[in-house]
Amino acid sequence: MLRQNVRNDTISRIGQVASFKNRHQPFADRSKYSLGRILSDNHVSCLVLQNYRMFILAHRKKHAPRRGSLAYLPRGKASKFVPRIKNWPRFEGDGAKLLGFVGYKAGMTHAVVTVDNVDSPFKGQETVIPVTVIDTPPIRPFSIRGYGKTPYGRKLISEVLAETLSDDLKRAQPLPKEYDHAAKMKEFEEKLDSISEIRMLIHTQPRLAGVPKKKPDVMEYKIGASSVQDAFEYAKGVLGTDVRIADIINEGMLIDSIAVTKGHGFQGPVRRWGIRILQHKSRKTKRGVGCIGPWSPTNIRYSVPRPGQTGFHTRTSYNNAVIKIGERGEEITPSGGFVHYGVIRGDYVMLKGSVPGPIKRPIRLRYAMRPTKRHTGQPIPVSYISTSSKQ
Repeated sequence: MLRQNVRNDTISRIGQVASFKNRHQPFADRSKYSLGRILSDNHVSCLVLQNYRMFILAHRKKHAPRRGSLAYLPRGKASKFVPRIKNWPRFEGDGAKLLGFVGYKAGMTHAVVTVDNVDSPFKGQETVIPVTVIDTPPIRPFSIRGYGKTPYGRKLISEVLAETLSDDLKRAQPLPKEYDHAAKMKEFEEKLDSISEIRMLIHTQPRLAGVPKKKPDVMEYKIGASSVQDAFEYAKGVLGTDVRIADIINEGMLIDSIAVTKGHGFQGPVRRWGIRILQHKSRKTKRGVGCIGPWSPTNIRYSVPRPGQTGFHTRTSYNNAVIKIGERGEEITPSGGFVHYGVIRGDYVMLKGSVPGPIKRPIRLRYAMRPTKRHTGQPIPVSYISTSSKQ
């Protein structure tokens, strides 16, 4: 009890001395006043903090920007190679179309184009830009899906498969042995009034591309149309047929590129967040954070750099301009072929800039979700495409 009373009295005296000495001093100058050692009663001494500044919690003596971006938390691992598209843009135009396409990333090169930006001081002049070439063999829609609105979101109301299905499709999913296409189509038409949105399941044809696999990639695309009836008529027309890139996308328009990035596995905070390596005499670890948080509250904040999954994330590149669409891939294939890909022998699309994902990764193309208002949408004049060897 005596020791407790002495301790309380000492703390009270410290506060009085500190407040008296520093009442006219700015906060930055208070650290130069030392309170020294205060002797308490009954021969019990209490060592007091030598500097008033130590009453404040410890903190860094220097400032620096945080390492790593918090824009993409949580940095979770994608469930599969084919990314999922959660949002679709509004379709503004006549008729109906699929709101995207899919291809396989072949590589990059550079091209000489004419600047068409009206606000650029180089308008009308030629410039060199990096371009990404995507191998886009024809896709094949094989299913029509009708969705209705419910209080819990969209719900699948009816679905009809194509009358003839590809033999390679059985590699990706089981197919019905006996299927009445006419009856299912009639049932779909009867439920058309309760359907608010129509989408299509499509699959790729890797045999026509430069990727070493036979199993097709299956994904869903929304049909953009002014009405559900127009979307249904379009879906019936393309069901079970090959759709080419030129039927969906035009040169000069803006599109979004969605893909899964290159995976790097489980990495530490130095590789994952770019933090500094501590000095060689640091305790326990050097490739880690010096302090991951306070004692109280007893939890770690989400913003603290921690080890975990690095790469293999779903990412979107917005507003990639379509530079060129062609049918003969040999005309833009570099000498010796694209590194780790080979020669493009069919349809292709050339986009301005880079897109997520490594070589041979499926790249999903979507109509621009938030296009820039100043973009004219006119084809960009191309005067030269580099076909020099990239080996």
